[in-house]
Amino acid sequence: MGLDRRRNEDAIHVGRRLFAVVDGLGNHGAGDVASATAIEAVRRYDEVVEPHALPVVLGQAVRAANNALRQRIAADPGLAGMGTTLVALLSAGAAAALANVGDSRAYLLPAPDLRRGRRTIQITEDHLYRHLIAGAAEVPNLSDRLTRFLDGCPDGRSADITVLTLTPGDRILLCSDGLSSYVSHDHLHTTLAASASPQQAVDRLVTSALGRGGPDVSVIVLFIRNNRVNLDYSG
Repeated sequence: MGLDRRRNEDAIHVGRRLFAVVDGLGNHGAGDVASATAIEAVRRYDEVVEPHALPVVLGQAVRAANNALRQRIAADPGLAGMGTTLVALLSAGAAAALANVGDSRAYLLPAPDLRRGRRTIQITEDHLYRHLIAGAAEVPNLSDRLTRFLDGCPDGRSADITVLTLTPGDRILLCSDGLSSYVSHDHLHTTLAASASPQQAVDRLVTSALGRGGPDVSVIVLFIRNNRVNLDYSG
């Protein structure tokens, strides 16, 4: 979905065990080609994985996406400079692994717990230059350029991998910056907490982002259900 780009440079995969959002970098070349190439490579890893192997397999998926970009650029040098962000979750029962590179994000709204407040937390870190500079809030117009993204270069631009334990009642949001840059954290939390279903949460979040001028908006919402930790999702 988009308001002011001629192409949608996001792509998503909503599978049985793997969920991913990628955001092609329009200022670096053919972002739509980059996102489509990356998501096609990643989706092949939507398979049964033993819990202990989740981080390894997800890391392999990210490397496969980067390799696919390199091969695509080698076949068409005119695409040199394209790139994409990525956030992905691979699950196996109550275990999951999360990968992110760039500024596409994952949020967690934990299951209700009477002993503590229930707040949505960002569980990924944006890879931006301004996050590397002490006192960045005091530096005007500090660049939002990415320090890491997938562009086919074998130079160590690897993803962060986080291991999660899922609990019934947890709610997870994966999104591109078309959502997170236009909708406040408080609004994200309120929407995730109040929505009766993943589809309702997706619809409300996308509508909010588009109404605030968001360009390409890609959203996946997962509700963790029952004692078998099944995923109820929409994207």
